Amino acid sequence: MTTAQTESAPNAPEALLEDPNSPLVIAGQILCVLLPLAVWFAPLPLAPATKHGFAIVGFMVIAWITRAMDYALAGFIGCFLFWALGIVKFPVAFSGFANDTAWFLFGALLLGVIATRSGVARRLAYFIMLRIGITYPRILLGLIVTDFLLTFIVPSGIARVVIMASIALGLAEAFGSAPGNNVSRGMFLILSYTANIFDKMIIAGAGSITARGLIEKGGGVEVLWSYWFIAFLPCSIITLLAAWLLTLWLYPPEQATLAGGTEFFRDELARMGPWSWLEKKAALLVGTAILLWVTDFAHHLPPAMIALGVGLFALLPPVGILDEDDMRNVNYMPVFFVAAAISMGNVLEATKGLDVLTTTFFTSVEPFLGNIFSTTVIMYWTGFIYHFFLASEISMLGTSMPLVMQFAKQHDMNALMLGLLWTSRPAASCSPINRACWCWAIPTAISKPATWCVSARCSRWPSFSSCCCWCRSTGR
Repeated sequence: MTTAQTESAPNAPEALLEDPNSPLVIAGQILCVLLPLAVWFAPLPLAPATKHGFAIVGFMVIAWITRAMDYALAGFIGCFLFWALGIVKFPVAFSGFANDTAWFLFGALLLGVIATRSGVARRLAYFIMLRIGITYPRILLGLIVTDFLLTFIVPSGIARVVIMASIALGLAEAFGSAPGNNVSRGMFLILSYTANIFDKMIIAGAGSITARGLIEKGGGVEVLWSYWFIAFLPCSIITLLAAWLLTLWLYPPEQATLAGGTEFFRDELARMGPWSWLEKKAALLVGTAILLWVTDFAHHLPPAMIALGVGLFALLPPVGILDEDDMRNVNYMPVFFVAAAISMGNVLEATKGLDVLTTTFFTSVEPFLGNIFSTTVIMYWTGFIYHFFLASEISMLGTSMPLVMQFAKQHDMNALMLGLLWTSRPAASCSPINRACWCWAIPTAISKPATWCVSARCSRWPSFSSCCCWCRSTGR
């Protein structure tokens, strides 16, 4: 695969999803005008600031649901309208941009650039694959394990798919896999699925970073990177093994062993040459960030400070890992989207709209939240259904997590526990792997007796679409 193909692949499915002439987009654009006007002038028994805030929130949510425009652009416009129409002051309307959550995501994006630009991520992938084995089951397991480990240094599912898909294509060719064979289908399916799963189980992707920030802001509790990792570690292991076994069962290989597999991986490593000075510096920086994250229970440095500090340090001219061009090429839209979603929650809180939504939203389910097991099931399926209406995980969390945190405080419930439960399922997965994957959340992670939580992931995300695009373009 050429560099041009690798870089353009993730954007292809996005273009398909943003067809400006699709009926859904056109209907969304019309509703983005009509619904806010209807709410703004409706004779509702609400304070003017609350009602007007709901009108702008309605615009943002409709735009996110229907993809009437880019997610970040809709969020930006919403923040501007909160301010321009006098609903709240500027510091509240754009408060999400001063929140460390958005900057944590920016720092994580810089870390991903460090790992991919230096070649450390690709070298690590080939090294792990070489050590695990050359039979198809072991190669499949190696892809999953590599994807999981790369999550620590490449905190973006799409970026990991870009790295791993090129490796999978080389493996498919080495296996002599014809178009449509199970070897290729199994590898690409598992890559698309696990890339999304592991973003949730480690505070790495935009969704988990957003959820952490909203839990801390709304619940008033500290969410440590290390405790989050420990809480989801059992689920990560179960999901890893379940995904591996299920893929082997659904897509049995036509050829069980890769002839010359060891030579294939060694040749790829030899082609990369010995460790360069750039790779060594990048590995040292990324390793420092991971070490500080894992030990944050001891020093309590904010994860955002660590990520942003390491990313900015790499940009210093004497360090020479990243330069101005790398900074310009970073995709800032997810950062703006996260900031806008957090701003929306703060506006709802300031206008008392959060109280109204919390009372309305949880009235029907509150009688069933009597114990931890019923709470787990109800929270999971409520989020499962809710996510069907908001295909974006960030918009889903931005509109719902403040309600969950408000509900937890009103009923003296453990905000961190509910936040972890609510975060673990926002992708409304249709896959049986994660639907059945119940994990034992570590007691120290929630400061309560150990509880059950559910993790789910959805194939409606860009990384899945990217793999589908590659499969179509290569006949896999």
